[in-house]
Amino acid sequence: MEKISVIIPAYNVEAYIRKCLDSVIKQTHENLEILLINDGSIDNSGLICDEYAAKDNRIKVFHKENGGLSTALNIGLSNFTGDYLGFVDSDDRIEPDMYKILLRAAKRECVPISVAGYYKATETGSTQMTNRDKIPCGEISTENMLLYPLKRDSYMGFCGYVWNKLYCAEIIKTSGLYFDEKIRYGMDVLFYISLVSMVNSNGIYTDKPIYHYFQRDTAISKTESVDIMTDIVTVYKRVEHILENSGYSHISYWARGFYCHHAGVVVEAAYKNNDEKTLTLMQNEIRKHIDDYIKTNKEFPDKIERMRSLLDLEVK
Repeated sequence: MEKISVIIPAYNVEAYIRKCLDSVIKQTHENLEILLINDGSIDNSGLICDEYAAKDNRIKVFHKENGGLSTALNIGLSNFTGDYLGFVDSDDRIEPDMYKILLRAAKRECVPISVAGYYKATETGSTQMTNRDKIPCGEISTENMLLYPLKRDSYMGFCGYVWNKLYCAEIIKTSGLYFDEKIRYGMDVLFYISLVSMVNSNGIYTDKPIYHYFQRDTAISKTESVDIMTDIVTVYKRVEHILENSGYSHISYWARGFYCHHAGVVVEAAYKNNDEKTLTLMQNEIRKHIDDYIKTNKEFPDKIERMRSLLDLEVK
């Protein structure tokens, strides 16, 4: 039976991590290597990691000074030994048969990346994230593996996250790829797009939702920090360059459309914070790529109108 390594970074998640770990250790695919990276937690997360390691010899714990999510993930990448690799956020949980399903699909189609549907959960409820456009059964081309995460309105159940996927270890090691430790927000999209483009990876998609993504109110995606928000803008500019330089320039306008979207989010935050310099900078960036934004959102005139209205904002 193939060994699956699961990387779980943890930082101040004592209220959630037990549920997460219970869902991983109870997988029907039992040949697991579970790497817990405690990123300098100041609550009881580290102690809980050690507690679980003491009762399950599949668990390895790494304690480190706080350095951010990417640094924790990279410790996992430097130490995993499995035939396949998965990621789980420490405040999320997975269905008992998740890795069995993903592995079976990958082996059936002989592809190195297997993707699953997921639920998005909050404190008040859980919603299955569905695809508006159907993803065909069978092998997915490299181009579509790159395109689906960029066409988010059509393929919300796919996305560019790393955690609803299972990767053949060989492509990870062949690529030599690590998470960019300078990026605090959006590092998973950059890692995924970089990996697929570097190794020309095909894939498979399982529509069944088997991952539970819990979005806390304190999640970094909820931040109002302009400094952190600009990371995701940087990510999509790099995604554009990756596509341009790897033979997929014909779909790079999708990355520029997403770039505009996130630049718009930064504009709103800068306006709220009376940050004229950032507001002007991001408005100029939107103007450069507004045609691509319109092209990728032609079905959503309200989005286009909103984006144009952001160009009129001025700090008083």
